[in-house]
Amino acid sequence: MTSPVRVALIGAGGMARHHIRQILKMQSTTQIRALCEPSEAMALEAAKVFVDAGLPPPPNQPDWQKLITEYGAELDAVFIITPHAFHHDQTKACLEAGIDVLLEKPMVMTAAEAQSLIETRDRTGRLLVVAFQGSLSPQVRLASRLLRANEFGRILTISGIVWQDWGGKTVNTWRQEPVLSGGGFLFDTGAHLLNTVADLAGEDFSEVAAWFVHNGRPVETIAVAMGRLASGGMVTFHACGEAIPSCHSEIRVFCEKAILHTGIWGETLAVQYMGDQPPAPIPVPPSQGVWEQFLAVRSGRIPNPSPPEVGLRMAKLWDAIRASAANNGIPVRCE
Repeated sequence: MTSPVRVALIGAGGMARHHIRQILKMQSTTQIRALCEPSEAMALEAAKVFVDAGLPPPPNQPDWQKLITEYGAELDAVFIITPHAFHHDQTKACLEAGIDVLLEKPMVMTAAEAQSLIETRDRTGRLLVVAFQGSLSPQVRLASRLLRANEFGRILTISGIVWQDWGGKTVNTWRQEPVLSGGGFLFDTGAHLLNTVADLAGEDFSEVAAWFVHNGRPVETIAVAMGRLASGGMVTFHACGEAIPSCHSEIRVFCEKAILHTGIWGETLAVQYMGDQPPAPIPVPPSQGVWEQFLAVRSGRIPNPSPPEVGLRMAKLWDAIRASAANNGIPVRCE
């Protein structure tokens, strides 16, 4: 029987606690050996998740560098769930310590940081998976395979939308501090939109135009972007972070023979061949989330669908979107 994977979580805020609940459903495959959370209040909230599950909380080392030094030799993997500005340095250090990494999205702040992590991954030979629920979901993996196999004909256009009451919910948090977050709604929840659409497109963008609205906040909370794929296909992105209480998405891939329906997290997968018929669900196996998919990649059961090259692709797209928005929508060529 394979020994459980020994993991530490760097970051134990609200999103981390969601992941902890999912991981605790897989105790036969995973042991959470330590947490790293500098906020005492957040660490206590994370400890409650273990207590509620009838388990003793693991130790909390609030300094991530000390965590690697003290626990590195007994860890197989680290799940990094921290503000975006910390991702590069924390991931690089873990890989260099010989530890595999599952890294929350967006992978990094810049394309240069993405290149650095690719170099570190190659040099150390360790595994790096970016926790994009879309790319890691069975739904989007299958959709990408069908599109690459030309199952529905050539891609004509893609339309993606995400909406959430993000602006009000993230007031006075690091997500609205540009130095820590690197952007607003489109770079946070919307990062899933950018990544999943690019994953489904399966090719680079040639140019992008974008507009941001801040609504009096330090970062953008509404964004619209449009782009042209290298093959000529057209793409639109719509992100509304000032919506009614909600967190939802839709993606439509318009092909020559059909319309593919999915979401930015891979919530659904369906295909529509006739306009007067509803989309027909495409069955896929259930998934418990990104950690389960990380384990599948780590064990060699599936190839890595979300490697650091995915993070580089999104970083380049984000750089172009941000540059265009800063110039009132003037199109930017994507390098």
